[in-house]
Amino acid sequence: MSNLPKFSFQKPSVPSKGVAVLLVGEGLGFGPVGQAIEVASGEALSKAAKAAKFTGKAKTFLDIYAPDGVALDRILLAGVGDLAAMKPQEWHMLGGAVAAKLTDSIATATVVLEQTDAESADAATPDADAAAQFAAGAKLSSYRFDRYKTKKKDDDKPKKAPQKLVIAIEGHTAAKKAFATLDAVTDGTILARDLVNEPANILDTADFTRRAEALAELGVDVKVLGEKEMKKLKMNALLGVGQGSSSESRLVVMRWNGLGKTSKKKPVVFVGKGVVFDSGGISLKPGAGMEDMKGDMGGAACVTGLMHALAARKARVNAIGVIGLVENMPDGNAQRPGDIVTSMSGQTIEIVNTDAEGRLVLADALTYVQDKFKPALIVDLATLTGAIIVALGHHYAGMYANDDGLAAELTAAGEATGEKVWRMPLGKEYDKQIDSRFADMKNVGPRWGGSITAAQLLKRFVSDDIPWAHLDIAGTAFSSPQTDVNRGWASGFGVQLLNQLVADNYE
Repeated sequence: MSNLPKFSFQKPSVPSKGVAVLLVGEGLGFGPVGQAIEVASGEALSKAAKAAKFTGKAKTFLDIYAPDGVALDRILLAGVGDLAAMKPQEWHMLGGAVAAKLTDSIATATVVLEQTDAESADAATPDADAAAQFAAGAKLSSYRFDRYKTKKKDDDKPKKAPQKLVIAIEGHTAAKKAFATLDAVTDGTILARDLVNEPANILDTADFTRRAEALAELGVDVKVLGEKEMKKLKMNALLGVGQGSSSESRLVVMRWNGLGKTSKKKPVVFVGKGVVFDSGGISLKPGAGMEDMKGDMGGAACVTGLMHALAARKARVNAIGVIGLVENMPDGNAQRPGDIVTSMSGQTIEIVNTDAEGRLVLADALTYVQDKFKPALIVDLATLTGAIIVALGHHYAGMYANDDGLAAELTAAGEATGEKVWRMPLGKEYDKQIDSRFADMKNVGPRWGGSITAAQLLKRFVSDDIPWAHLDIAGTAFSSPQTDVNRGWASGFGVQLLNQLVADNYE
């Protein structure tokens, strides 16, 4: 995280050094600080804007270098259009976009968040939540994963964010407090990104476990089940996936008791698929693009980042995160097509394709959390199928749910955070497609509707009286489109979404 800027908050005033970022409303509306700079510089702002045909339209920018009359190296005008109409997510994205414009070895940048019409007493003024969202977006936009680059040509060197980013806003104390809460979620997202970005020779099941155990510093109770313990629990579906690897399979249980250990309230439970590398096993994947399969633990990364977020912000909720960590490799001991395994639930599964392994990990993990914790709800996440990318592309995660209320809550949380989900169908017609002639079910169905049949398999391991949702994040966890707040390969998708779900409905 060395590239991330340090944040501070203060009252608005004309900056005395570095770079100033000024909000500009539609029609060149400046706030009080902007007006003061405009006067001191001999109307340099409006003159430059006129020359560049800059009007303050939303999502437009104009750089003014070394303006006369003020002790500033540079002024960045950020168009916001109708300031009063801006939503929290738009402030988040604006912060990311501004941070991207400030990547040229700047020591200090001051962002002045003020009304964009200095003449009107009724003009909208950014509040503490807007400032917090702006800062969080700027931090996420500044994230880079380059720890393994040792020699960099000038053209290859990643551009640095400002060393210090000052947010100038009325009510700066409230803004600082709001950011502290949101920053816990931002750090959880960055943790998830780091986990997905790490190569599999570094992040094996043991290293992932150690990183999850580090959450104990925040008060998270972490318990690890190894292969010996899982064999006693008859978790043969999960264990079968990892039996071809030298990396021991594990189940990591992370518990945050935000309501206290004596609370009788049922916990909310999150389950993540953690295949630290997926070769496909005996059903070997094609070589092209296989390096991306270091990211097949995106669900587990999200759950780990979420537990960090909840603990760091002291969420008033009892939450449990469970991640199944395995590596799917082909060797003489690897699981074969045609094998039949007995899951922890007692249901049997015919292995038709060893590359349909994530659902096997989740099947046993879902059984475990129901038996152990009697949860209020379960949400599982997995980079499960390429079929969901065919269906939805890279902009939405596929959502399957047995409960309309939970589905609506997740949809609303996705709209609020920009981590959007789209509800997909479940039905008996699809369920029949995974019936096996030799076992209770087979781990893959026919080619069409592959994401749905995977979800149907998971549904067989969840009690109908427990609200459950499955999120297929194969299209959103990595290699998703670049955005104002994500300029890397791994997105950390799901941390903000699930934190919002908890904050809105379960605290």
